[in-house]
Amino acid sequence: MNKNREELVEIARDVRVKVIEMLTRAGSGHPGSSFSEVEILVHLFYNILRRTKENARSPFRDRFVLSKGHGVPTLYAIFAQLGIIEEKQLDTLRVLGSPLQGHPSRVHIPEVEASTGSLGQGLSIAQGMALAGKMADENSRFRVYCMIGDGESQEGQIWEAAMSAPKFGLDNLIAITDWNKCQIEGKVADVMPVEPLADKWRAFGWHTIVLPNGHDFGQIQAAFDEAMGVTGKPTMILAHTIKGKGVSFMEGDVGWHGIAPNAEQAKRALDEIENGEVK
Repeated sequence: MNKNREELVEIARDVRVKVIEMLTRAGSGHPGSSFSEVEILVHLFYNILRRTKENARSPFRDRFVLSKGHGVPTLYAIFAQLGIIEEKQLDTLRVLGSPLQGHPSRVHIPEVEASTGSLGQGLSIAQGMALAGKMADENSRFRVYCMIGDGESQEGQIWEAAMSAPKFGLDNLIAITDWNKCQIEGKVADVMPVEPLADKWRAFGWHTIVLPNGHDFGQIQAAFDEAMGVTGKPTMILAHTIKGKGVSFMEGDVGWHGIAPNAEQAKRALDEIENGEVK
């Protein structure tokens, strides 16, 4: 049964709390990139994939590839909520020997669909999975969802996948761009502009949906509903998001791409998240 908006908001809040606690304890990580994707991943795992501990390795499951692997703390937090990993494991993020690496590792956590972090590769991996899904018998077919970053979209391999997926008619492939406008070295538009993104994906033959607010559960639902009705071609959802969403001093600040908060900053962030101060 689908979660309603109020339930999803509470789940997203808990995810952000877990991410702050993980990164503060580890002393490293990527809060900005983790927070921009929260609502999309929460909706995806709870209302579309409906992932559980029991179905997380089913051969008939729909797949999700986090190509922007540095945002994995959000995925770990959701896995803990769903019972796929133990919540106490979150205490070991980035600890030597822990399965919770700084980027997702299928070797360490089999429920992770792909080991990612070398930017640009995840969409090609997802395309291969989608091809397998199309080749399966009618009762065993599945969809593949893949999240990429807007900074990641500067990588040439993204556009190789963009060319080839329509060739194979992969209407079971739905990609999402976390369009938060920032990357480690600055604003995406300053480092290497990727606009006009929507025109580019349409030109490559993808059904393209522009999601104005990637933190609004109603808009997220509508975008995925449209995507799942598309036939004959893959879909790209371009989701406008905010780097560091949910913490006032992180929002839109490229400096929070890849540094962890200190104890004082963490307390302030947790206060804002738990009190719902940042809308």
